[in-house]
Amino acid sequence: MASTAVEACRWTVTVLARYAPATISVLLPGPDRLRCVAATGAWQVFSTVPPEAGIVGRVYASGIGATVPDVAAAPDSLPARPDVTAEICVPVLDPAGRPVGVLDLQWSGPVELASWRQTAERVAGRLGARITALGGPPAESRSEKLLRHAAALTTAPTEWDLMTAAICAAREVSTLSAAVLLLAGEAGTRLGAPTGATGELESRVRAELTEVGAPALHGMIARAHRHGSGYTLGETGHPPTAEYRPLADAGVRTLVAVPVGSPDSGGVLLVADERLLRPDPTTVNLMELLAGQAWTCLDRLRTLARLREQASSDPLTGLRHTGPFGQRIARATPGRTALLAIDVDGFKAVNDTYGHQAGDRLLVGLARALEAALRQGDELYRIGGDEFVAVIEVSRPEEAARIAERLAEAARGTGCTISVGVALSHPGESPEQTLRRADQALYAVKRQGRDAVHLATT
Repeated sequence: MASTAVEACRWTVTVLARYAPATISVLLPGPDRLRCVAATGAWQVFSTVPPEAGIVGRVYASGIGATVPDVAAAPDSLPARPDVTAEICVPVLDPAGRPVGVLDLQWSGPVELASWRQTAERVAGRLGARITALGGPPAESRSEKLLRHAAALTTAPTEWDLMTAAICAAREVSTLSAAVLLLAGEAGTRLGAPTGATGELESRVRAELTEVGAPALHGMIARAHRHGSGYTLGETGHPPTAEYRPLADAGVRTLVAVPVGSPDSGGVLLVADERLLRPDPTTVNLMELLAGQAWTCLDRLRTLARLREQASSDPLTGLRHTGPFGQRIARATPGRTALLAIDVDGFKAVNDTYGHQAGDRLLVGLARALEAALRQGDELYRIGGDEFVAVIEVSRPEEAARIAERLAEAARGTGCTISVGVALSHPGESPEQTLRRADQALYAVKRQGRDAVHLATT
């Protein structure tokens, strides 16, 4: 009489419970684990089990049943009750012999396991045939899909991974074929990073949005935040609003638009299809929940990035300090990576004469001047009070010396002078040894009168 697979499982458990003094459960496969859909006789039911965990997971994965006379001697048994002593677990097979679930019985007293194994296998066979006739194990609901994707969003390590997870979730939960994120920010409105599985429509949408430029993207975001979420009814004869004209030009015929975050720093999630469909309000609600979760996770990632940047940066000059510097020189390339040890000449006298605030202003101005004198890709670190180190990549030692001279000239433009020691990383040399040679070259400049550059030769 059961009309669904879950109902068939529940009737099976109910009938078995009349005759078997056991804890009984039926588990069917979900997207990433077995899920209990019917059970009886346990204070706490194992709702989900990883695909190959315990006897239940092993039986499902192998399609071979298991009889356990003593669960205490079976380390992979998962007793549903503390007084369980024996267990029978058999696969629920479809007519072709493929596992579609598991029937598990656990006893807390004496039992004739052999006869119950035969009964369990016969019942599981009937159940498997009925589940197959009803269309197989139940499909994951859209709400369950959203919960599964929410877990992926919360564990995304980077903004790229987060956007990928959000876009994939939007496609799967909405059942529409394309999804893109538009994000506002200090650098202007931009199109979110693409995922690795863009379809034809999504590729066209991304190309069209890239072509129309930031003002049109801003218009879409502003409309979503001004009016809230919106969706089409899949009806012909109704032209798109001006803001969404580029999407229609790309072939979009069905659209769900959901605001993300705040108007000034958030954006809009656009989920689309080239078919004329009729999204229901539930689809929009799910997209709103997804957008809210994605924004929360994105804000967390950005906050963590700011905290990491603050923790690794000098609060006065904004330059990175000793922690990142150690990581950088650990990646030095012998013969190509040069370290430029820099010291401000007479800095103590500035502090003693004009005060520490004047000294701080000098360091900030010098840091900006040195950064401007370096090339793209060169890096500058503050590793002490008036001590800096530049890490640069060069093709020969003379090139490193020329860059050091350029730094010295930039320092003179700020009204102070610096001494610079230069050392090129040698094969087999530790980063600490290279830095020590750069320091020794710096001390040589100090001894010879300062405001100069010295290249370490050994």
